[in-house]
Amino acid sequence: MKKILFLPLLRMQSGHHQVADALIDMLHARMNGIICKKIDLISYTNESLEKVVTSSYLSWIRYAPETYNFAYKNFFYDTRANARLIKWYNLIFLKKMEQLLRHERPDLIVCTHGYPSYLLSQLKKQGKCHVPIINVYTDFFINSVWGREGIDFHFLPSQEVKEQLIRENQVPKHRMVVTGIPVHEEITKTVRFKQCSNRPIILIAGGNSGLGGMLTLSHALKHTEYFDFVVLCGKNQKLYDEILSWNSSHIQPLSYVSSRSEMNALYEQVDAIVTKPGGVTISEAIKKRLPIIVHSFLPGQEEINLHYLTKSELVFTLEQNQPFEKQLLRLLKTNQKVNRWNLAVDTYEKGIEIGPNRMVEVITNMIGLQMDSSSVV
Repeated sequence: MKKILFLPLLRMQSGHHQVADALIDMLHARMNGIICKKIDLISYTNESLEKVVTSSYLSWIRYAPETYNFAYKNFFYDTRANARLIKWYNLIFLKKMEQLLRHERPDLIVCTHGYPSYLLSQLKKQGKCHVPIINVYTDFFINSVWGREGIDFHFLPSQEVKEQLIRENQVPKHRMVVTGIPVHEEITKTVRFKQCSNRPIILIAGGNSGLGGMLTLSHALKHTEYFDFVVLCGKNQKLYDEILSWNSSHIQPLSYVSSRSEMNALYEQVDAIVTKPGGVTISEAIKKRLPIIVHSFLPGQEEINLHYLTKSELVFTLEQNQPFEKQLLRLLKTNQKVNRWNLAVDTYEKGIEIGPNRMVEVITNMIGLQMDSSSVV
């Protein structure tokens, strides 16, 4: 049996976990004779530490977003960041990564977060890791934490990132491929864009943690006349209870949706999505050909994602000081705007070089296995 180790970071259900789960299920649907194991290095080091780090991270971006944004851009996005990373915790986690490799003895490692990739790159340079490594990126950019040296293959979100790695890091073309941000196969692809219905249904999504100004946005829905709304409240019970108390016939709150097939069915029912610019949510909406309207963003990653997405015309943005419903009407009822967005999606998808079958083929080739031909569709 061959073992593939997947390395996200922290236990909270972020895009790093969603992408890892998507790839694991792709592999299991097509392969026998493999073991896929997902491990968070922080929990492996100390479970109490992981809880503290997660709690601190969520509190930081909720209560002090400006300082988080400053720290992210100066220590994790700046190309000189690796030289400024604090050395003592790197030493601790390098030792724990070595211990993890000795304990698990994987045949391949797939990193869906930059920090495990960085640590493995350091171990490769020191001659302490000989396992092939794939970086799978979960945003529309690559921050400076991700390992470059010693990484055997890259699954990239876009052609722009591919050009960046060639230009700045001289990564050979045969070691990378544009996959887009991998989305679970239960989120089925919609080939043709559907025109909005006479009374469009809009999905409002704010992330599983309920962050990102969702309550403020939801209040703007109360007096709308021309739309119906489904509000994904995630694990934000306060938001769910507040919307439910309105007893509004055109606003339906939903708590955490764990079933991907249920989420896929929901995507099929709606005409557009209002969301934050998280990599996985945006990629799912693109796959479903749902017009994407960004209502807010978290500091750091989402702000940088939004810069790429607006430049590529893959999303619409809302003006905070203008009436919400008027903006929706102007965006979704103007054929020229929607057609332009549809062309931008076409351009982005043309840049994606391989789909799930070829992704699995790349992975299995790296561990000396062949994909079951009966699974190829």
